[in-house]
Amino acid sequence: MGNKKVSQQRVFVQNLRKHRRKCGLTQAQLAEKVNVSTHHIGMIELSRNNPTLELVERIAVALQIQTYELFIDPLSPNVELQRLRQEIKEDMTQLLDRYLK
Repeated sequence: MGNKKVSQQRVFVQNLRKHRRKCGLTQAQLAEKVNVSTHHIGMIELSRNNPTLELVERIAVALQIQTYELFIDPLSPNVELQRLRQEIKEDMTQLLDRYLK
C-alpha cells in the first residue's frame, strides 16, 4: 500500500510539471494563479508537500485541465480507456432510462 501512495504521488508530480510546462508557466506564475507561495509549489513538485484537494482543484483550473488528468499514469493508457468506457456506459444508461420513461 505504501508503494501505491508513493507511485500516485510520483504520477501527480510528473503530471503537474508536464501540464505546467505545457501551459508555459513557471512555478512562480502557477503559485500566483492558485494563491500559494512559489516555495509551496516547489515543495509539491519535490514531493515534500502534499496539496489539499482544494489546491489540486485550483491547480487544475489554472492549468485548464480536468482534475483527474493530474492523476492519470502516463505509463498506463488502459486507465484512460477504462475511464472513457465507464463514461460511455453511464451516458448510455442515462439515455436508455430517459428513452424508456
